[in-house]
Amino acid sequence: MLLASTIASAQAVSTAQINGTVKDSGGLALPGVTVTVTQTDTGLVRSDTTNETGAYIITNLPVGPYRLEASLQGFRTYAQTGIVLEVNANPTLNVTLQVGALAETITVEGTAPLVETRNPGIGQVVTNEQVLELPLNGRQLTQLVLSAGMATPAAGAGSNALSTPRNYPSALISVAGGLANGINYILDGGNHNDPYGSVNLPLPFPDAMQEFKVETSALPAQYGFHSAAAVNAITKSGTNTVHGDGFEFLRDHRFNAKNYFAAVGPDGKKKDDGLRRDQFGGTLGGPVIANKLFYFVGYQGTRVNVTPATFFQFVPTAQMLGGDFSTITSPACNAGRSIALRAPFDASNRISPALFSPAAVNIAARLPRTTDPCGRVEFSRRQHNFENLAIGRVDYTMSSRHTLFTRYELARYKAQPDNDPDNVLAYFSSPINDMVHSLVVGDTYLLSSNSVSSFRFGYNNIDVEKPWIHQFGGPDVGIRMADMMPGFLRVTVTGAFTLGNTGASSSSTPTNSLQFSEDLSIIRASHQLGFGGSFIRQSVDGSTYINTTGPFTFSGATTGLALADFMIGRAQTFSQGNRIFIRDRSTYTGIYAQDAWTITPRLTVNAGLRWEPYLPFVEENGQFSHFDLAQWQSGVRSTVYKNAPTGVIFFGDAGYPGKSAGNRDLWEFAPRVSAALDVNGDGKMTVRSAWGRFYDLPHLWMLFGFATAPPLGSTLVVSGPLLDDPFANVAGGNPFPLVRNENMTFPQFANWVTYPLDMKKWYADQWNISFQRQLGTSWAASANYVNSRGHRLPVGDNINPAVFQPGATTGNVNQRRTLFLQNPQQGQYYGNIIAI
Repeated sequence: MLLASTIASAQAVSTAQINGTVKDSGGLALPGVTVTVTQTDTGLVRSDTTNETGAYIITNLPVGPYRLEASLQGFRTYAQTGIVLEVNANPTLNVTLQVGALAETITVEGTAPLVETRNPGIGQVVTNEQVLELPLNGRQLTQLVLSAGMATPAAGAGSNALSTPRNYPSALISVAGGLANGINYILDGGNHNDPYGSVNLPLPFPDAMQEFKVETSALPAQYGFHSAAAVNAITKSGTNTVHGDGFEFLRDHRFNAKNYFAAVGPDGKKKDDGLRRDQFGGTLGGPVIANKLFYFVGYQGTRVNVTPATFFQFVPTAQMLGGDFSTITSPACNAGRSIALRAPFDASNRISPALFSPAAVNIAARLPRTTDPCGRVEFSRRQHNFENLAIGRVDYTMSSRHTLFTRYELARYKAQPDNDPDNVLAYFSSPINDMVHSLVVGDTYLLSSNSVSSFRFGYNNIDVEKPWIHQFGGPDVGIRMADMMPGFLRVTVTGAFTLGNTGASSSSTPTNSLQFSEDLSIIRASHQLGFGGSFIRQSVDGSTYINTTGPFTFSGATTGLALADFMIGRAQTFSQGNRIFIRDRSTYTGIYAQDAWTITPRLTVNAGLRWEPYLPFVEENGQFSHFDLAQWQSGVRSTVYKNAPTGVIFFGDAGYPGKSAGNRDLWEFAPRVSAALDVNGDGKMTVRSAWGRFYDLPHLWMLFGFATAPPLGSTLVVSGPLLDDPFANVAGGNPFPLVRNENMTFPQFANWVTYPLDMKKWYADQWNISFQRQLGTSWAASANYVNSRGHRLPVGDNINPAVFQPGATTGNVNQRRTLFLQNPQQGQYYGNIIAI
């Protein structure tokens, strides 16, 4: 249950409507009454004429402050001011006309009712006052989604991958128990989701955002694309009055308390974080031509410099480089215990430097020097981040029937860690260069007094680059390995040091989305009909070097000390893979029809149907594959790759659907139905209930599993390799870099990902019941029950698990897998097989 309150405040946004009935003083309905609304900020005028029941509806209104007038010959003109429409609002404004001269006007001051009398969804508006006044860490508006009710921070499957700088500055939020990446973000009517992970793109900063509404549970059929909720946000626009602001927010380390656990500097005082955060900018909006052409521009810059906590690692000392490991193995360096090294070290933990790995000696020469007897080195790394957010909007009223607008947003984020040429260990993460372009063009045209067309074109471009800082690669220190990421090497020595952290590897993921949508609203008698659709084309062209450079892992398995294993070049494991390329495409189509039928002035029934076919992903490089257990058991093999194991087929094989991930499914329909009762007929108390089905669109990040699977995405893991020549004991030697051909070899016990070829879109069935009551003029209370049940949710299941049996150890996991036990000759090519 949810109990919430709403406070009315001044607004100026879009996409709202007004409805109501006009009666005379005796309570009889008045047909033919002209109802006119005027947006007082811009002079926009819209009107409607009441039908035979006295009802009127004025749709597709730019939301903001309005004046309403109702006039009919023989009656005094009625005027109401102080009406403020919020995003997606649908207030009921009933009018009573008094007998008299038309020239006489009765003016009343009043706000729009705060309860919902027609729409089925459960939602909450985050007003402009809340946007500007509520404290936000970093001024990130996604935090306000959590204030709308039924929303919680989410940490579900895949959240680690989605909550990364790749998706700056996105938030993982679950609304009403929905998927963490199942929110449809809409900015000015355009799609505002990142196709890579289906999370939000950067929202405008608070001074440029007018307001937004979070809605969930059985929304009308015009809503689709994602299943959990819709966040409908509106940017500010210009008015007939010039308005703007300037701002700056500053945080400085000199005013911050020091961390209790902070390191102590040479002066004996605790070190601070060196933080300096500066956010600054401004906005300006106004008329170019009064009542016709308006502009709005805004900019926010953020600069952050911070020195994180002090790090420490352990490197080979001069004593160790001379072959003497007696100090590093002493109790003083090992928490009070001694370590006795195994061969080839002697009883005094010494070894001839002639037995050292030449590559290890070369790497050690590039590590920072230390005078600490245990090899400890301390360092910190200053982080420089900056962000630029710019937005511009133009609104043009071509005529009383035709309006246009365009909005462009630019978001640029850069994270530039210090590159210390004297300390290769300080290279924890690559620089990050994020650039987001977002464009929306809107066209609203009144086909007649009862028909409105609303068209939207949207384009988003997200370019995320992580270049690497060149230090030294494997061949630079004498390691015989493919140099696929020149100047970069990953080495992990347990309990000592890490060279080339995973986050320091390079990647590039440019992503695009293109949208066309049309919504047509037609009023016929007591029916408000809606028809429309949306087409969205998404793509990502990505590459990553994450598996190309190792790592070599040293754990002490040979000598008992990881640093000693490193110096003699005896690693526990080494892994290497090809550079990964993807060219993934996704197409979304949604078409709907709906009808809001006002059966009586107090009862409205809304029914609709949305068609959202499943159109599978396409990978332009043809890297998709499919494992089928029945084909495995029948011995079916690929004709594309002659050395492929049985049971798996690829693009080009018989039975595989081209470059797609599966077969399309056109029979996906989402019905919606709801009813709303205005209990007293005054728009002040309502009871609503609704049910609907909502499909969800998979995100493109799901396809990376195919790119990391054999043959091109294979990662070869070598056990017990030599640092100087990790493939010395591998049959066939070094296979990298891999080149696609029909005779490619397949690695043993590789990990695979497979989707069913007849995959269906996952969906949620939602229903709710809601009670709302307006209290006075500025408050409303609501109590809601919301129910949601997910179906066909994508969950990975390992269909080739290891089976426990006598003698089972971690060393024979692969030999205990289901397929290996059935057929060792073919089962040796399969490790984990994750079936979605």
